[in-house]
Amino acid sequence: MPKIQRLSTRLANQIAAGEVVERPASVVKEVLENSLDAGATRVDVDVESGGVKLIRIRDNGNGIDPDDLPLAMARHATSKITSLEDLEAVGSLGFRGEALASIGSVSRLTLTSNASEQGSEGSSAACEGRDMEVQVKPAPHPQGTTVEVRDLFFNTPARRKFLRTEKTEFNHLEEVVKRLALSRFDVAFSLRHNGRGIHQLKAGTGQVEQQRRVATVCGPAFMDQAIYIENAASGFKLWGWVGLPTFSRSQADLQYFFVNGRVIRDKLIAHAVKQAYRDVLYHGRHPAFVLYLEVDPAQVDVNVHPTKHEVRFRDGRSVHNFIFSSLHRALADVRPTADNPADPLPANMLSTGDGMAINTQTGEISAQGGLAWGAGQGSAVTDAPLQTQPGGGFGSRFAPNTVAPAQGSAQLAAYQQLHPQLPTQGSAEDVPPLGYALAQLKGIYILAENVAGLVLVDMHAAHERITYERLKTARNEEGIRSQPLLVPQPIAVSQREVQVASENEDLFKRLGLSVGVAGEEALVIREIPVALRDSDVEQLLRDVLADLIEFGSSERVEAHMDEILSTMACHGSVRANRRLTIPEMNALLRDMEETERAGQCNHGRPTWTQMRLDELDKLFLRGR
Repeated sequence: MPKIQRLSTRLANQIAAGEVVERPASVVKEVLENSLDAGATRVDVDVESGGVKLIRIRDNGNGIDPDDLPLAMARHATSKITSLEDLEAVGSLGFRGEALASIGSVSRLTLTSNASEQGSEGSSAACEGRDMEVQVKPAPHPQGTTVEVRDLFFNTPARRKFLRTEKTEFNHLEEVVKRLALSRFDVAFSLRHNGRGIHQLKAGTGQVEQQRRVATVCGPAFMDQAIYIENAASGFKLWGWVGLPTFSRSQADLQYFFVNGRVIRDKLIAHAVKQAYRDVLYHGRHPAFVLYLEVDPAQVDVNVHPTKHEVRFRDGRSVHNFIFSSLHRALADVRPTADNPADPLPANMLSTGDGMAINTQTGEISAQGGLAWGAGQGSAVTDAPLQTQPGGGFGSRFAPNTVAPAQGSAQLAAYQQLHPQLPTQGSAEDVPPLGYALAQLKGIYILAENVAGLVLVDMHAAHERITYERLKTARNEEGIRSQPLLVPQPIAVSQREVQVASENEDLFKRLGLSVGVAGEEALVIREIPVALRDSDVEQLLRDVLADLIEFGSSERVEAHMDEILSTMACHGSVRANRRLTIPEMNALLRDMEETERAGQCNHGRPTWTQMRLDELDKLFLRGR
């Protein structure tokens, strides 16, 4: 064995660079985080050849004093922490003091900065990988810092061989800029590649400016299909935008999660989000979201990964439960609401659907160009729930004579006789979100019209969701019924699993499981939920224990029971080719408006869609 010797500074920095600097995107991430920590309100990024040839990042932050420039490029030199107490509650993005030293060891690095608010007298420090000697000289520069990185990996050819094409490397680099732009709405970002402007993101702290930036980074389609959430409890705050289940992705490429402004990838958070979408997302699809979690920095350990992409929570179970419950509640509240676009007609006008409109006060009919169905007051609705009858029919929620008598002139009354399906009076605010049923198409779809235009409803999928939610509600109200096993079932497990089972005995009881300790490495199942009597309970228990060990909670039992209820709801729902009356169709629409998660069936498929009036006009080239 050779004698122990101290590594040279150059070799130590290159080893650190192997952890920190993976590709040009890694350099951009580290430098941008330093700029944000320095209080910059504007950051300009200019790259060439995907960042391999040149990366230049300029900010207007606090800057660095000339005497500190050589130290800024040394290993383990930082102004962000000074003691162990600071490390246990890190509030900055960077803190290790390795970034610039690692970058300088594998590139030609130049750091130009000015810490003075007045004047443009700055200083420049440069170093190259071969000697790591820092040279400082005067250089004009406004307040702030410019970091210039040239010829990345010029002295490590083996590392350079692993780089991808220019386009691929720039895509990774652009993604880093997008993530940090989403983390700080109050900072302006610009990105140029080979002299061409790619992004120009203005700063803004208002919700409109925030939505504009999210739409720029994630695409306008995401904002059109996302809901804003905000929830605070138990020292946590979660806010941001989550995509509707119908706006799912084939890959997890539109998922941004920030903890105290730091973008992270964490298995615990991914599991909580996945569980929240479990009941509404189509199999094999991934949700889209931009979420921000604010928590006491002392409750988060960010010193667990060299690139700081991962964190560790002091109380992971509480974080998991908070994120899950917040998203689960928000997604459950997604249902057809009255937030439809306002009717283009005045409140006292009722469109006829044939290009004409009636004044509900005078009865006067006038032409309305390309405008279609307008607003009206809904029919009086009883509180009786929609129920399937023995023959498979619906119990109507509409009494035979619930339509209010017509008001206005004889002309209006005559029109109502010709169009009995339309409401007789009212305003756009009184029209239900899904409107009123017009007809049934091929025994599968319900056609309805609301203020915005045409509504298409998948009859079976909608009724399936309604039935499913009612079955779950009944189960939750009555509790999970259990049945004892004729012969208790022993299971061989590890000591850790026995410990977890003992600590979560109350949880198992709530899930309908009676699990006892039979030895240091053995458990015994005495009772199981009635609904799971035909399931592989041993494997289910092992999966639950694995979740409890890794995430601190588990939804597997509920998930298995929900699968059974979903099957029951599917078989108990109205089938295709079943003819419904207008009152039955209206009853289904009203129940959809009151049912949680009514936008998707039990399998994650959409239950209804809206075709706006302008979309229909565009389809038929009206107004051209």
